[in-house]
Formats: sequence, structure tokens, C-alpha cells
Amino acid sequence: MAKAIKWYIKLQINWWQANPAPPVGPALWQYWVPIQEFTQKFNEQTKDKMGVKLPVIITVYEDRSFDFVVKQPPAAVLLRNKANIKKGSWVPQKDKVAHLTFDQVKEIAEEKFPDLNAYDIAWAMKAIDGSARSAWITTDIHSMDLKELRAKLSA
Repeated sequence: MAKAIKWYIKLQINWWQANPAPPVGPALWQYWVPIQEFTQKFNEQTKDKMGVKLPVIITVYEDRSFDFVVKQPPAAVLLRNKANIKKGSWVPQKDKVAHLTFDQVKEIAEEKFPDLNAYDIAWAMKAIDGSARSAWITTDIHSMDLKELRAKLSA
């Protein structure tokens, strides 16, 4: 029989740096989650991740036990890392800050695919392209429609 779920907690925690101090400790304490146990498990699971904030969804059950799922970093963070920039454009209407190739967009889409609401990798690439455009990063796939994109992926 499945456990009864009491709460879902959504946090963003730096990789391998969960500790009982704010903001993690107070967020978990109010839901009666064993803080020390969570921080040990989280740090153990994320010690090989890159140095960014990772979204975490914690499921708390009626008996005060918990499970958690660590998601991929936000698409904007992956785009900035791939383009080697620290911030987006200061004058977004005029200045484009970086350019990503087809292969770079594909790598980001494949990494982020499990967290996206996408039918296939072509849809995921278009979603990543949209995030890139909002950060004023140009891409090779911007002018492609899904049919062209799928043809290039299958080639």
C-alpha cells in the first residue's frame, strides 16, 4: 500500500552545500522533515554535479518520512554556461551577447529533456531556443521549423 503524501516542498539548493542553516533548515523544519538526514542524502547525491543551484522537489509523507528528486538546473543557467557568459545583454534590443551552434543547443536540450514537457528532442531544442532568445543569445536553429529540425537531426 502506498504511503499517504502530506506535502510537497520545492527548493533550489546549491550543489553539495545543503546544511541546516537558512534557507534549507527552516523550510524543512516547518514540515517536520529530519533536516540532518535530508542534508546528508542531498549532499551525497549531488557531489558530482556542477556548481549551480539545483531545483529539488521533496515529498513528505504522513509518517514524516520523505523522498526527493533533484532536477536539472534551469535552462538559463545551462545556456549561460554553454555560451561562457555571466549575464544577459544590458541593452537587449541592440546587443546580442553570444551565439550557440546547432550541436550546443542539442546538448543542452538532451540534458534538460527529462524536465521539459517536450514530445521529442526537436521540441526540446525549440524550447531551449526560446529561452536563448529571451536571454538575447542567438542560435543556429532559430529560423528552422520543426520539419527542418527533425530532418537535420535524422541526417
